[in-house]
Amino acid sequence: MSSHKDHSHLEQIKEAVTHSELLSESEKSQTMQHIDEWILEDKAEGMLYQELIELVNGIKPLLAELGLIK
Repeated sequence: MSSHKDHSHLEQIKEAVTHSELLSESEKSQTMQHIDEWILEDKAEGMLYQELIELVNGIKPLLAELGLIK
């Protein structure tokens, strides 16, 4: 599971990047894009995980009824 579930630390990094005097505008933009991609990937991973849990919960009773699991 993802390590970025609480995105507050990523928001803090974005804030630091925005105010950085060491990075060029291009570097800031590229960094922001990477952080936004991480957030989207984490959200997608969470949605997939939840859907798989729901699928498993739906299949378990069927498998139990067939005697395949206890």
